[in-house]
Amino acid sequence: MEERAQILETGIPLFFKAQIEIKAPVKKVFDFIANPTNHSLMDGSGMVKGVITGPSQLYLGAKFGMRMKLGIPYVIKSQVIEFQENKVIAWQHLLHNVWRYELTEIDANTTLVTESWDGRNARWKWWVDDSGTWVPKAMAKTLVKLKGLMQG
Repeated sequence: MEERAQILETGIPLFFKAQIEIKAPVKKVFDFIANPTNHSLMDGSGMVKGVITGPSQLYLGAKFGMRMKLGIPYVIKSQVIEFQENKVIAWQHLLHNVWRYELTEIDANTTLVTESWDGRNARWKWWVDDSGTWVPKAMAKTLVKLKGLMQG
């Protein structure tokens, strides 16, 4: 059976969530997400191509730059806006879209990971208007890839 992440219905325009249960300790999962060099490995959108600047482990206020591609290559800089060790990490870029990962320890070797994308405060709403058609699916693919990397 193919592994799938659950897309959660938020009922809120431009706010999407997906979650998956991973058989790995919460610290292992958090440390992996908090390392921006891993973002291209777990990316389910196909857009994240690699890190160009930033620390090896993110922290509140940390800035990092990523090589991206959506039709054409570009660079995006993000800043960590929420950080609670082994619980929450979130960042946003200049358009103010927010990516958030919330981790809940189910037991010593099982973690529930909830990823959300919040475009409600996006500076240019036209830029994120079609996000509902692809963002939840990309997040679900990201979580499945993350699970494979953590359990593999």
